[in-house]
Amino acid sequence: MFIERLWRSVKYEDIYLKEYDSVPALVDGLDRYFRFYNGERLHQSLDYRTPESVYYGRA
Repeated sequence: MFIERLWRSVKYEDIYLKEYDSVPALVDGLDRYFRFYNGERLHQSLDYRTPESVYYGRA
């Protein structure tokens, strides 16, 4: 279930909005998105914390 939700978020919050025109641009964009997803984006299932803060025991 988790992975399906992750890819839905990736598609609707990044890929569909930016319409990358090359593979290198896509790779760079996904790198930025995953850093945002894990380090800044709050997750309801994690009590509105980031995956990074949960993993490292912060918050």
